[in-house]
Amino acid sequence: MSDEQAAPAASGGPEKATGRSRRPRPLWLVAAVNVLIALVAVALVQAFVVRVHNVSSGSMEQTLGVTDRVLSSRLPFGPGGPARGDIVIFAHGDTWESPRRAPDPNPAIEALRLFGDVTGIGISHTQFTVKRVIGVGGDVVQCCDLSGRVQVNGASLSEPYVYEDLAFLPGSLDCSTSPRSVRCFGPLTVPAGGLLVMGDHRSNSADSVAGCRGEGAPASCARYVETGQVTGKVIARVWPPGPVS
Repeated sequence: MSDEQAAPAASGGPEKATGRSRRPRPLWLVAAVNVLIALVAVALVQAFVVRVHNVSSGSMEQTLGVTDRVLSSRLPFGPGGPARGDIVIFAHGDTWESPRRAPDPNPAIEALRLFGDVTGIGISHTQFTVKRVIGVGGDVVQCCDLSGRVQVNGASLSEPYVYEDLAFLPGSLDCSTSPRSVRCFGPLTVPAGGLLVMGDHRSNSADSVAGCRGEGAPASCARYVETGQVTGKVIARVWPPGPVS
């Protein structure tokens, strides 16, 4: 006989189920739960890790084109906050100074905005703008040097990303001629906690210095972005895919 022995059969016949069988969940409920989980996951990722934005203007051409989709990091900046040269996304309402857009009279639009507030998907009560940081708190920014370049704290910037800048001709249309070049502005001192931002498409950008160009601009012509408005740094293009610099 083999050393192995079969276990004796349990008495009482086949095993009986000890619990009640579960009814299958309705398909609509399973789908709704999966959609809710997906929305929560997307909302958390967009709130704390990365967020996708659609570029809607040409102010950052050729670095970013109209309809490009860009990825911004939601992770905290370093101790110094946004740095010169960073391409940042900042939040605002109907103006840079207002925190939230005015209510829309269309209930459907308001519903979509509320959905966007919660999930980070689609439109919301917040508008987002993308620009490049040129000056940080305490910097003195002006334009132009003898070659037409922007200066920060007396040093001229090398800006290979600038596209279609405003006209500047040394000796005939510069900051000392009459009329002077509309490229000229400043000097402007960036307030503490503020950022002076500009678009790479300089002749097509409603940026910090748009109201300061030309002669006779008031002392309060500049508008600055508060560092607390910045929601992230642009780190890549999602579509078309590629790096951003």
